[in-house]
Amino acid sequence: MNNPAGREQAFELDRADLLAPLRSEYHIPRLADGTDSVYLCGHSLGLQPKATAGILTAELDSWAQRGVAGHFDSARPWLSYHEQLAAGLAQLTGAKPMEVVAMNSLSVNLHLMLVSFYNPTAERHQILIEKRAFPSDRYAVESQILQRGFDPADSLLEIAPRSGEATVTTEDVCEAIELHGKRIATVVLPGVQYLNGQRFDIATITDCAHRHGCIVGWDLAHAIGNTPLELHDWNADFAVWCSYKYLNAGPGAIGGCFVHERHAHATQLPRFAGWWGQQKSTRFAMPEDFTAIPGAEGWQISNPPVLAAAPLIASLDLFGKTTMAALRAKSIALTAYLESSLHLLAPQSITVLTPRDPDERGCQLSLRLQVEPARAREIHIELERRGFICDWREPDVIRAAPVPMYNTFTDVWRFATELAHQVKMATFT
Repeated sequence: MNNPAGREQAFELDRADLLAPLRSEYHIPRLADGTDSVYLCGHSLGLQPKATAGILTAELDSWAQRGVAGHFDSARPWLSYHEQLAAGLAQLTGAKPMEVVAMNSLSVNLHLMLVSFYNPTAERHQILIEKRAFPSDRYAVESQILQRGFDPADSLLEIAPRSGEATVTTEDVCEAIELHGKRIATVVLPGVQYLNGQRFDIATITDCAHRHGCIVGWDLAHAIGNTPLELHDWNADFAVWCSYKYLNAGPGAIGGCFVHERHAHATQLPRFAGWWGQQKSTRFAMPEDFTAIPGAEGWQISNPPVLAAAPLIASLDLFGKTTMAALRAKSIALTAYLESSLHLLAPQSITVLTPRDPDERGCQLSLRLQVEPARAREIHIELERRGFICDWREPDVIRAAPVPMYNTFTDVWRFATELAHQVKMATFT
């Protein structure tokens, strides 16, 4: 399936792409013959910025040369390392610097937030989540309910897509909140759903939940660095994220957290306290009484893991070279090109589960192949063997994410052509 017209169109789109130079800032995994792979797995693990190694090496050198003095006498003092990430994270989340902090991992941060923002009573004790929430979120929410002495069978409220549909509508979410609002303590939903790639309407859902007295938190694992966010203006109570997907900070990278400034001085909220959340002016006096730093920093437990935070500096520097508006525009163009190419090449053989409306998705398209599930799995394996790196989710979904930071329209054309070819082969054999 050559499709030379499609190839030329892809080349033309790449030539006109103002963000194209950013690709050279990343390491693209290579095949045995030395050619670049088609990497469409940034929704799972983003690619490594080339500047990462230098920043990590600088911290290792500082440790080797200075020892403990690196906390204070270093190009990037370790004592305030997380503070150097606040401005970049605030820009990406549409927050004030005091509302964000780099710390821990996503699931740890979700637990810390629920300690403070899930305060059930006999009348209001439910947590609303989506039925197909990422397992770690479900585990965290269910365990928090159990810790408070409630039964998940009664206190875990799940919302699912309508029969025969792949996504949950904003209307259905708000209808569930309106129906059960007096019993819902906290709403925890994804900014972008991990399996189908649906982008949730954070502003509308947050407003609806607040009108019914609910606290609202967001899992931004698949949203930050992918879609524009305005958490402060959207009035979210809290949000958590990881940094190894679209933030390209590497496996095990430091996560992050947002707490709206209206909670900055909410000392009445319960929290798990740690010495890095203690007021900076008295932290090293080691006082017995805990006084939280105002803002998101007050939820810190321990000093930041420098070697897990350093790669995020390299990544945020690259985000600083462009804007989320520019990235979003290219993302919309890439996914539209992928969708139209698949429709042209395999109109009856591939179903796109992700919403067609660009406002309702990020850069991921979730694809269901109209072949036997076992054959669909074989197609994914064959794609990877040929250098097309996407991922597989049981029982029958291939997720592909053309990331505007480093993917090209040629990547998209090559993937669509190869996938359509493999599906055709599977259909006729």
